[in-house]
Amino acid sequence: MATEIKAPTFPESVAEGSVATWHKKAGDSVERDELIVEIETDKVVLEVLAPEAGTLTEVLAEEGDIVESEQVLGRIGEGKAKKSDAKAEKKDDAKAEKPASGGGKQHEVKAPTFPESIQEGTVASWNKQVGEAVTRDEVLAEIETDKVVLEVVAPVDGFISEIRAEEGSQVESEAVLAIFTEGAGGSADTAADEPPAASADDGASDEKVGDKILAPAARKLVAEHDLDVNALKGTGKGGRILKEDVLKAVKDGSAKKASKPAASAAKAAAAAPAVEGERPEKRVPMSRLRQTIAKRLVQAQQTAAMLTTYNEVDMSAVMDLRAQYKDAFVKTHDVKLGFMGFFVKAASEALKRFPDVNASIDGTDIVYHGYQDIGVAVSTDRGLVVPVLRDTDSMKIADVEKGIVDFGKRARDGKLGIDEMQGGTFTITNGGTFGSLMSTPIINPPQTAILGMHKIQDRPMAVNGKVEIRPMMYLAVSYDHRMIDGKDAVRFLVTIKELLEDPSRLLLDI
Repeated sequence: MATEIKAPTFPESVAEGSVATWHKKAGDSVERDELIVEIETDKVVLEVLAPEAGTLTEVLAEEGDIVESEQVLGRIGEGKAKKSDAKAEKKDDAKAEKPASGGGKQHEVKAPTFPESIQEGTVASWNKQVGEAVTRDEVLAEIETDKVVLEVVAPVDGFISEIRAEEGSQVESEAVLAIFTEGAGGSADTAADEPPAASADDGASDEKVGDKILAPAARKLVAEHDLDVNALKGTGKGGRILKEDVLKAVKDGSAKKASKPAASAAKAAAAAPAVEGERPEKRVPMSRLRQTIAKRLVQAQQTAAMLTTYNEVDMSAVMDLRAQYKDAFVKTHDVKLGFMGFFVKAASEALKRFPDVNASIDGTDIVYHGYQDIGVAVSTDRGLVVPVLRDTDSMKIADVEKGIVDFGKRARDGKLGIDEMQGGTFTITNGGTFGSLMSTPIINPPQTAILGMHKIQDRPMAVNGKVEIRPMMYLAVSYDHRMIDGKDAVRFLVTIKELLEDPSRLLLDI
């Protein structure tokens, strides 16, 4: 009896989806809970798994078709795997379990299981090379996605006997990255026992030019820099030319192609203006995180009716509190008393008074949040990330400061989880740490507002008819005018100003 394959139950805000990819064709055998098809909605990509083992007998919704919630996509009938499939599977299993030349058992090193919202990642770096001894749980490679950097660790003590995904290559969830062998490091043994780099296993990725074998990453760099392959010296297995070999040749200029005839060269030299000194350039691919940041910033400016209102706050009261209690605060809470704790608490109180600023837009709906989850922008070498502090209204200033210190450390180490950067209702960014006096922050969709802090600078101010020097900070609130009226945005910012200039208001709730 045939079993129906149905689309998942879509969330209330999602009316329909598109069939993105079929991973099986009619006639293919499937196992229970094996991924069969992916449905793409305007928010996430949903995976459809096989409800039973058998054979895919019928596909009712082709790739690109629009389907509704729980619509029948295909049917699975009883049956066994094709002979060729079973044979191939058996062969792969035998290959995976084949002992290495050193006598150790071999394992497949796979990419981590990516979350539903992430389709693929980039092999950012290999921390270990073929034949290099590693211990269990030691980091072998890093996979960079558009949100976080994921680590791949060694399953047991041993060494990498083969790398199948070079640095810079795109990989999917659970793709095989390398073959790992139990036992002591064996670069010499494996190099002697394994076939040349141009064998059937490596032919799909390596390329042979004359008597030279080029890795994929090396081949790309050779083309970009127009190098003479014959002048390159390979340090990989069997003289294989690696990415590092090409970079070295580019640096010392030892592999440049022969120049054109002397007459044309002299003519070109005469036509070109004389330039003294070196004029170096460096081209590097944009990281996935940087690509995502760029995409979201452009999306925010294109889809939101974004305006910014400015004000300034006298930081005297906050700075006096910090000076008075900083030593006692560190002694009691084991964390320094910074400015961000005051801003987070002031923003939480203001968000309660102006619920429109704490809302988000979902299609044609407005979602009002009965809680305050505030994202705090953190700058890292890889780009800007925004981890979220949950339920900030119930947090103490010490809890806020501890959370921000923890986020900052883990963000710079690439240890933040995806769930820690999702679901915020409001964002605070502090350009003042880098010396910014005034800027226009960009909204973090689907949020409708963001607060920008800036540098504290002494300025002459009129106070009770007299000119006094006060530590002043410019504040900026960018907001989506589709959702928030100008008067509410201004009053929201004024509320934050009042709470900071008189912090006792935070205690008295006035």
